[in-house]
This record gives sequence, structure tokens and C-alpha cells, in this order.
Amino acid sequence: MSFGGEPRTGFVSAFDRPTAHAPSTPPAPSPAPAMPALPLPARKGRTVSLWVFGVLAFALLALIAYFAVFIGAGAAAVGLVLALVPLGIVLTGVRLIDRWEPEPKSLVVFALGWGAVASVGISLLVDLLLLIAVGQRSELFSGVVQAPVVEEIAKGLGVFLVFVIGRRAFDGPVDGVVYGALIGAGFAFTENIQYFGISLISGGAGELTLTFILRGLVSPFAHAMFTALTGFAVGLAARRGATPAQAMGSGAIGLVGAIALHAYWNASSLLGDFFALYLTTQIPLFVGFILGIAALRREEARLTRQRLSDYAAAGWFTPQEVVMLATPAGRKAGMQWAGDLRGDRRALMRSFIKDATALAAVRQRALTGRDPHATADEHALLMRTRHTRAQLLAY
Repeated sequence: MSFGGEPRTGFVSAFDRPTAHAPSTPPAPSPAPAMPALPLPARKGRTVSLWVFGVLAFALLALIAYFAVFIGAGAAAVGLVLALVPLGIVLTGVRLIDRWEPEPKSLVVFALGWGAVASVGISLLVDLLLLIAVGQRSELFSGVVQAPVVEEIAKGLGVFLVFVIGRRAFDGPVDGVVYGALIGAGFAFTENIQYFGISLISGGAGELTLTFILRGLVSPFAHAMFTALTGFAVGLAARRGATPAQAMGSGAIGLVGAIALHAYWNASSLLGDFFALYLTTQIPLFVGFILGIAALRREEARLTRQRLSDYAAAGWFTPQEVVMLATPAGRKAGMQWAGDLRGDRRALMRSFIKDATALAAVRQRALTGRDPHATADEHALLMRTRHTRAQLLAY
């Protein structure tokens, strides 16, 4: 028997029962029952080794030394502060793209670090070797030929490494765009430090202001757009379950597009009226990029809904839950509903949506036969979604 929802304590004999004159001592509270440890999806193929970050950290030290010697600590510090502005703009945009199925944090940090450190280091090293081999090049050659080819290859290598290292988190074109944009954002960040610092040294505050407006405010997404083309191509291959060699071949096609767009972008500032070309071609290109991202997001939502419908047919979700988990309107309604529950359960709803979306991605990888951990991940995510649903509905 229970009273007030709590079990009553038993008594050894009838004499132990409390009377109106001798109330019993309140029983000691029993410990809350331990919640079962929920399984987690396998981390292999979704994380980056600390050794890799160690190599990037070593390269970062060399890059800091380069800036200190060739630009000066003061100018580099000013450039760094200003470069945070366009970086923040781009990362906000990437975050909006990545909201549907967020990528693992270690891969996000690696992509950003590769762009900011490794790809810049490779580009500087090639520039130094060319200077030694052939001497000073013209501004036209450096801007329209050398920079697009060398920089996009260096950044594209980062996209390919993300594919190899984080194969189980690289599910399709949207992921490729995210990783490519992150690498491009990292590259632009470091490059902006150099440009802003040099502008301050050579032309003072006036030239620095103009450079900041042109690079930091007018075209902050340029490098992100270029490398996103390479990422998109690799992502298409990933969706089909491509091998690394096949992904490299597909990425090479995207790389050609990235180089061409980069060369055109640079040429517009060297060969013609920059502002006229910016208004007539570069803005339309950016709008087209945004529309393309929106189309990719709709396709990702459609695929999520299709895969979760497989589980609904097996009884794991209701059709109404699939709509809630796999459509933007459904997610918004679900979050509002969870917020109105006792104790505000929006955190639980976010976990439910995240695990269900990951479950859909796991099933898609299983259907292409490219994930040896798919069965274990599927079990873990099904257990997690079932547990979270029970917590959402508990009263």
C-alpha cells in the first residue's frame, strides 16, 4: 500500500506501529534509483586524435613567429582583433547551415584549425619556394593564378582529410559544405590578420579602414564559398558511399570549380571596376549560394523524414513524431510543447531531436553499406530516443 505516491515503511510487529501518543521516527530517505547508463554511438570515425591537434598546434607556433617577424606583434594584434569580425559573421552563417544535424565538435575545430593554420602554412611555403625558384611574380599572376590554385588545393586537402578522419560524420553535401566553409573561414581569418596588419603598416588607419570594409564586411564569405564547392563535391560522393579514392576524384571536380570561382573573384578586383562587378556578379553568386544551401537543407530534411518513417513502420515512432522530428515546423512546435511541460523540458526535446536525426543518418549509412558500426549505433540511438521520450511524457 502506498500513501501520497510514496511507499510506506513496514514494521517488524504490531507493537512497532506508531500510536497517537508515540509517533515513529521518520525513516531515512532511500537513495534515488540509479538511472541506467544509456549507450552512446561509437566515437571511432567521428573524432580527431589529439596527436593531429598537436601537429596543428606546432604549426600554429611557426605561424605566430612568421607574423611577429614579418608584420610585427603590434600590427598582427590589431589585425587579429579586426579579423574576428568577419570570422564571427561566417561562423554564424555556418551555424545556421549546420543546425539540422550538427557536426561533431572535434571535426569542426579541426576543419577551422586546418584552414587557419595548415592551409595558410602550405600557401606561404609554396609562395616562398616560388620566390626562390623564379623570383618575384606579377600581382596579376599571384592573384589570378597562383593564389586560387595553391590556396584551394591546400584547403581542399583539409576537406579530404575530414572525410578520411571523420568518415562516419560526413554524410552528404550539406556536411561537405559545412566543413568546406569552416576551412575557408579559418583561412580567411589568418589571411585577414596579414592583410589588416600590412595595411596598417603601409597606409595607416585610412588604408586599414578600407581594407577592413572590403575584406571584412563586403566579402566575408568569399573563401567559405570557394572551398564549400569542394566540400559539396566530396559530400555527394559520401552520400553514395564512396571510397576515399572515389571521394578524391569527386572532390577534384569541385576543386576545379573552387579554383575558377576564386580566380574570377580575384580578377574582378584587379582587372575591372570592383564595385560594378561586385553588384552585377558577386552578389548574384552569393544569392545563388544561399538558395543552393536552402535546397540542400530541404533535401536533408526529406531524407531524415524518409529514414525515420522506416522506424515508424517498425513501431519505434508514431507518424506524428516523425513529422515533429523531421520537419522545421514540427521541430518548432515540439520545442514549444516541451517548453510548456512541467519543468520546461526543451532540453529533453533537443536531445530527442538530435538523437533521432543521428539515427536517420545512421540508417542511411547502413543502407549504403559504408558503416561497420551502424548496427551498434542504431541500437544505442534507439535506446536513447526511447528513454528520452519516456522522460518527456513522464508526469
